[in-house]
Amino acid sequence: MPQPSGFSYAQHGDGTVVITHRGRAAGTLRGGRAGKFLAEVGSGDAQLVMARWTGAYKFGNERAARNHPRNRSGRRGAG
Repeated sequence: MPQPSGFSYAQHGDGTVVITHRGRAAGTLRGGRAGKFLAEVGSGDAQLVMARWTGAYKFGNERAARNHPRNRSGRRGAG
């Protein structure tokens, strides 16, 4: 599984933390959650922490699983 990359975060004056992925907003944290995030990002691998907090930690087989014949028949619009 590849390491996550492309994440960054900005802390605003009101305590809000905005996490971006490749320039697009991926999550906004406020209050206690923002504090927990800042403590965790400072003590570990920042890219991995941000990927986990935004839910963007799944990489690899999603596209292959979606296109598998077993999973195609139940989708709307699938021919």
